[in-house]
Amino acid sequence: MNAEPHLESLKIKHADLDAKIAAEECRPHPDDDVIHDLKKQKLRIKDELFSIQRHAGR
Repeated sequence: MNAEPHLESLKIKHADLDAKIAAEECRPHPDDDVIHDLKKQKLRIKDELFSIQRHAGR
């Protein structure tokens, strides 16, 4: 099974969440709950990326 397309998709989602976090933080009154949720999503994706890359390196 080739994990490369899935990895690329996760990397794109990770970058998209990064942009959403930055945009929310630039607002005059950023919503801390939204930022927190976005950061949790980003961390889940990062963990999945790490797990896939670690298993691929075996």
